[in-house]
Amino acid sequence: MEETELGQLYALARDAAHPADAPARPCPCPVGLLADRDDGTVVRHGDLVLKAHAPDGAPGELRSRVEVAAAPGLRTVLLAPLPRPRRELAGRPLTAWPYGVPVDPDAPDAAPWEEAAGLLAALHRTPPPPGLPPMRAPVKAALAVERMRRVAPDHPGTATVLRAWRTLPDPPDPSRPDGPALCHGDFHLGQLVRAPHWRLIDVDDLGAGDPAWDLARPAAWFAAGLLAPEVWARFLGAYEAAGGPATAGTGGDPWARLDVPARALTVQTAALALAKSTAEGRALDEVEHVMIDTCARIASLRTELAPPAST
Repeated sequence: MEETELGQLYALARDAAHPADAPARPCPCPVGLLADRDDGTVVRHGDLVLKAHAPDGAPGELRSRVEVAAAPGLRTVLLAPLPRPRRELAGRPLTAWPYGVPVDPDAPDAAPWEEAAGLLAALHRTPPPPGLPPMRAPVKAALAVERMRRVAPDHPGTATVLRAWRTLPDPPDPSRPDGPALCHGDFHLGQLVRAPHWRLIDVDDLGAGDPAWDLARPAAWFAAGLLAPEVWARFLGAYEAAGGPATAGTGGDPWARLDVPARALTVQTAALALAKSTAEGRALDEVEHVMIDTCARIASLRTELAPPAST
């Protein structure tokens, strides 16, 4: 976001946080930039968070997603929105939310994996309302590959990622034989805040689809060796114990449902790593190298991503 628009966003957040009588003097509230990406800019003012979303290419889709977050039956699962101070800024829709404390990246042992699993299971058990658009996880994987092709066509890792991408259905099918579930569409631990209890945030990719895609990122990290087997077992076990439907009917083999989404998320992560590192003129970091190596394994085996039984 340009500096002028960012200043306007901060001002709108201040006004929204103090709607009756905005302080004339410097405000003591905590203020900060929480995110500034192509798909959204997020600022905080005290207990309020204001998000400027990417321009709504399909009018009404964001509104329908925010309405789901506002549904009384999901108040214990999704962070509920606040009244909007204004509908848009420079063509970008605005939404307001309570501030919540994010997961601490420096305390991995305290990460709320079981709580996250329970929230996802509750979300997936909720029937999607009529007219809700599809969740965007498969689309995001394809967009990441296109971005890599555009930004890093000559990177030596690009061919490896493309070979792994070609092992997937074209396009990856987000449907289920038993009908669509309500899905987050971009689950990772950064999508959790405590306000005061753990809630899922960020509804930009929420929609109807196959809930296996919401388990795909931790599944991919487990398969790549980046998520400890015991942590993955805790997460998946808590999800299934809470009645999560993503792996139901697999006869005890969750990878029957998770393989394609996990491979797609591996490719997506690797593609974004190549695009971002190339744009920033830097070398790949250790985690990014692991994801490229996992793509090489996918491409060479052209079979399931699931780790060997010995792991």
